Amino acid sequence: MAPKVLICGSITWAHKDVKELLGPIAEVVHFDSVDRKDFLKGFQPGGKYEGTVAVFRDNNLTDQIGIFDKELVDGFPSTVKWIAHNGAGYDQIDVNACKAKGITVSNTPGAVDDASATTALYLLISTFRNYAISERSLRELKWKPDGLAKRSHDLTGHTLAILGLGGIGMRLAELAHAFPMRILYYSRNKVDDAPDWCEYFENVEEMLAQADVLSVHVPLNPNTAGLVGEKWIRALKKGAIIINTARGKVIDEDAMIRALEDGHLASVGLDVFPDEPEVNPKLLEFPYVTLLPHMGTETQDTQHKMEVRALKNIQGFLSSGSGEDVIPEMKNM
Repeated sequence: MAPKVLICGSITWAHKDVKELLGPIAEVVHFDSVDRKDFLKGFQPGGKYEGTVAVFRDNNLTDQIGIFDKELVDGFPSTVKWIAHNGAGYDQIDVNACKAKGITVSNTPGAVDDASATTALYLLISTFRNYAISERSLRELKWKPDGLAKRSHDLTGHTLAILGLGGIGMRLAELAHAFPMRILYYSRNKVDDAPDWCEYFENVEEMLAQADVLSVHVPLNPNTAGLVGEKWIRALKKGAIIINTARGKVIDEDAMIRALEDGHLASVGLDVFPDEPEVNPKLLEFPYVTLLPHMGTETQDTQHKMEVRALKNIQGFLSSGSGEDVIPEMKNM
């Protein structure tokens, strides 16, 4: 009997790939539950998901069954050994609970790099040049806002600090270097294959003191929640900008808003927020900020690549015992 794979979410672009990658080696079943209780019941003997060994998971069903927290993971039977998350960020999965159950988690790094980095680049350009407020002014038939040049800057010659030089951070560095901008970065360790023009800082506050703009590219986990707080924000030079395409909770939102209010920050460009889809109404009071509704991977090209990468992780698990993209916390399991 072929191993059972559960598609827990939506396959939007990779229907053909499901058949090609998993059809020959697995029985593929699709989510069909009304709520969390019904979902977990499906894994019990005689249930529609009985015998499932791998789960394709995305965020589309969060409203229906919630996140993959400890309660849900603990409800999985011992047959489940792999969760292939369709996304780079996996903060909606309780990694420790999965470890305790012997379940390996994979994500889709690489597939999201270009789309997320170009989103960050847009926010970078828009906040430097104040394009968002200018478009709103034009749509209101007011032409351009007064005094815009006094607030606007070219990117060329300015300094971009990148917090987390992973795939997305590196792609942004490549794009911004073309202007050229000076590129600084801070990561847990120096990146061995980073080009010479990426300047590594062991001390994050020394890096921040030289930055005209900080772009945040770290995953959300218990160690990074509120990482960019009052101290780091105030370590930036007065008039700096913050860009965030990672996760909203990585930044202390209250501290960021205080810095906008007193002028320490000139602007922010945000694609992510702490309590999505809710947005703090105070942010809407700052006319020069640029805000997007989590558009980082909102392209058919990238979403197709993500779905395929998640499916290939399941294919690798079924074929050889492991997919390519095991999350860092589980590399040595």
